[in-house]
Amino acid sequence: MTRYIDFLKKAFSGEDVDYTKITIRSAVLLLAIPMMLEMAMESVFALVDLYFVGHLKESGYAIQTVGLTESVLSVMYSIAIGMSMAATALVARRIGEKNPEQASRSAAQVLLVSLIITFILSLLGVIYAEEILILMGSKPEAAAYGKDFTRLMMGSSVIIMLLFLINGIFRGAGNAAIAMKSLWIANIVNIILCPVLIKGFGPVPAMGLTGAALATTIGRSIGVIYQLYHLLVADTQIRIALPYFVPDLKQIKGIVKIATPGIFQFVIASCSWIFLAQLVATTGGENASAGYQTALRLMMFFMLPAWGLSNAASTLVGQNMGANEMLRAEQSVMKTVKYNVIFMLVVSLIFFLLGDFLVGFFTQETEIKDFAKNALHIMCTGFIFYGIGMVLINAFNGAGDTWTPTWVNFFGFWLFQIPLAYFLSKHFGIGPKGVFISIPAAETLITIVAFILFKKGKWKTVKV
Repeated sequence: MTRYIDFLKKAFSGEDVDYTKITIRSAVLLLAIPMMLEMAMESVFALVDLYFVGHLKESGYAIQTVGLTESVLSVMYSIAIGMSMAATALVARRIGEKNPEQASRSAAQVLLVSLIITFILSLLGVIYAEEILILMGSKPEAAAYGKDFTRLMMGSSVIIMLLFLINGIFRGAGNAAIAMKSLWIANIVNIILCPVLIKGFGPVPAMGLTGAALATTIGRSIGVIYQLYHLLVADTQIRIALPYFVPDLKQIKGIVKIATPGIFQFVIASCSWIFLAQLVATTGGENASAGYQTALRLMMFFMLPAWGLSNAASTLVGQNMGANEMLRAEQSVMKTVKYNVIFMLVVSLIFFLLGDFLVGFFTQETEIKDFAKNALHIMCTGFIFYGIGMVLINAFNGAGDTWTPTWVNFFGFWLFQIPLAYFLSKHFGIGPKGVFISIPAAETLITIVAFILFKKGKWKTVKV
């Protein structure tokens, strides 16, 4: 027991470890434990908001607004993830080469490029918040109700970008503990502020749905302050000095080369989810939309820790390639796949057996609950394939081969999932259930294709 406790302490400590030298099992677990907890905390943001807004008077409008806004923000998340992917690949490769100064310079350049892009997009989101909700399938009265929430969430997307990106930098360096702690801090603040700002407390007036957005923004901002302290001030392996922010066109070109397909990769997936959300709203109405968004939030609560586990593969591939340990890089991916399959099998059983209880925690409206349970039961049939696929995708990204998963996503989501969802829901008249079926079908196909391409090994030749 003492050995396991010491291992957990080491995983949470954030101390520097050479992941190219220790056993593969230890390397995967030391990275995966804090990474899973980090992603679990990211998913808590959505669930906390959903819980409190689900108990507002206009809960249908509120749940739909939160869900549709998250769907739009997923495009912003895609850019953040794409940029953090470049940061992780570059930093991990330089750390594997035992060159922390160059890793820090790469991190600074990624931050510079990301902030410029995000500022422009967040400005558009603030200006056109209500129009965006209507475009997503919301009725005018629902859009008018939720526009302030959407405006605040879109306006704070710079904070979202920094939170994702800096955590990607620390993950690439193998310091997953700092990434985890930043989201713990952000979530604690959010959990405290949500009931205070939504319902009001003492001199603080009740802000309803807008209060949820404000609580989330403040929480994330404090998490980013914690990150910046460790990135700019504290004595860590990655430490950025102000001169590192001077634009380096050669480095920026390399960052764009990795990040652009990485952004497309997740934009492709996000746009698919947006289309599915719109399809559910138009074929099933507000209750179907609210039920689907509830199911998605629950799914992501468990999917994000699995994604955190799969992030271990990204770091290990990058660092081992930097150390010229190609066989070890591949073995690390297979070990991570094994652990993620076990985790996703457990999640599938939980959804099958406890779906009704989990949905009831967020809403008591019978029709919304029925749609949510139906969505959960159908979507979880593909969870094991999803678990394998996300590890393989992260392995490609960690190697800097961001084009391969981009094309896999394009084929799986746009040429298969979207047409399948459309024909099942509209042409065959199944409605929202057709959309639900398309999700595990597409994830299974994507995983099969990704596995074949991974075994071919082209990713081993990528230079970053």
